[in-house]
Amino acid sequence: MFRLPETRRTPRRGPLTTALALTTAAATLLTGCFAGSGGAPGSEGRPGNGGDTASGGRIRVAMMQPPRSGLSPLSDDAFKLSRWSTAETLVRLDPDGNAVPALATAWQRTGRTWTFTLREGVTFHDGTPLTAEAVVRSLTTAARAAPKPRILDGVELTTRATGPGTVTVTTAADDPLVPQRLSSPQLSILAAKAYRGRTVNPVGAGTGPFVLVRADGTASATLDRYDRYWGGRPKAPGIDVRYVPDGTARAAALRSGEADIVEAVPVSQARLLDPDLITEVPMPRTNTLYLNTRRGPFKDPALRAAARRAVDARALVTGVYEGRADLAHGLLGPALPWAAELRRPVRHPVAPAAPRGTTVTLGTFTDRAELPEAAQLLQQQLQKAGFTVELDIREYAHIEADALAGKFDAFVLSRATVLDSGDPAAYLYSDFASDGSFNISQLAAPAVDRALTTAAGTPAGDARRRAVLDAEAAVLATDAAVPMLHERVIQGEAAHVVDAAHDPRERELVTARTHLR
Repeated sequence: MFRLPETRRTPRRGPLTTALALTTAAATLLTGCFAGSGGAPGSEGRPGNGGDTASGGRIRVAMMQPPRSGLSPLSDDAFKLSRWSTAETLVRLDPDGNAVPALATAWQRTGRTWTFTLREGVTFHDGTPLTAEAVVRSLTTAARAAPKPRILDGVELTTRATGPGTVTVTTAADDPLVPQRLSSPQLSILAAKAYRGRTVNPVGAGTGPFVLVRADGTASATLDRYDRYWGGRPKAPGIDVRYVPDGTARAAALRSGEADIVEAVPVSQARLLDPDLITEVPMPRTNTLYLNTRRGPFKDPALRAAARRAVDARALVTGVYEGRADLAHGLLGPALPWAAELRRPVRHPVAPAAPRGTTVTLGTFTDRAELPEAAQLLQQQLQKAGFTVELDIREYAHIEADALAGKFDAFVLSRATVLDSGDPAAYLYSDFASDGSFNISQLAAPAVDRALTTAAGTPAGDARRRAVLDAEAAVLATDAAVPMLHERVIQGEAAHVVDAAHDPRERELVTARTHLR
């Protein structure tokens, strides 16, 4: 059954005045959502409660998705904590994906054990010091979590303190990417106060330039400047976050001055904004059609091949994305230039079969404005090929569990491919290994598992890159996934915003340098 709120349907080809009218309506709905923003009541005396100065005002941010797990760092919500610069990791990644110091200043490897030297003079937002014991607590909690953070899929990791300022991380098997893994926001280091009870609560427990002082569920979050930040005093006095799932409303917030920074401007809204207010960057995010290989019609590889042949991805790029995307030739796109250089043609061993009216259920979510329209176009393409297609479209929070449980025959997903370690092997394992934590295709293929294991164990460099592309080819040969296009991040910023981050990995947004003129 097709379920799509009308407010999410901005006419892409209709008259510009109609689109502007919808934008104006969205702005009216959003008006006041940042009104009265500032520190939380009772915040006086907190370590992070810096006053406003000449560096500018508080930064108002409109974000796309609300938290799904109470801002737990063990979930995807960790990337919000990272984008707000409140929670930090031992290591971070530079633009080329290399591991560089953060809370750890150095590391060295001895076999399966890595020794990390901690940065001196770091305090958590509650005033307690960063210690080896605090690092062990955070990493051990992540390693024992159920489910594990996806960066630890297939990884057995133990951590112990070996001195007041050193910790060792040991893996059950050789792992050449331990430093890169520890850069994942899901392995953020938090104060002891965060781990009281059954959940992990990051409020007031990070080490970053901004203190999370209030988290109002799926509505908002408030952060204040942390004057004792080890990297120097942040320029902005604070951040006021509102979650605005509706893409039209997010764009309207920028047009109307209700927000200073807007995350994920929809393609359909980008043309309504001043070009000087948007930044467009190819990102490691692939729009993919996942096909259920375990049950339903697509258990038959010949029908999966028929679906692959039916998909016209170029029509999606030129139509739905208005040319603001790159046609996919594999799961890894132009954000990883080496992929195109090393990729070889994929051999599909099974020929397509005639669908003969086979009924399939195609799901996706409304949080990314282009996906419902993409699903409708895919419905038409598949029906033209002979399938009968039923659409099920909901908000992501209400559809993720069903997708992971294999309740759809096909699912359209916009998926980051190097989200965690800066290396795509983790994404490939999570999505396509038989025990992967995000295996929407329900794939269990020994050849794929072998290729993924080989890629995960290969040292960094060209050899690893070739192994990764061998694993990609093994996945594509099963037709469990049909990559369609690679997205570009479109970020909106008011003219008075200075030094906002433009991060294709979606780890940074507001940093210690970001401020308003």
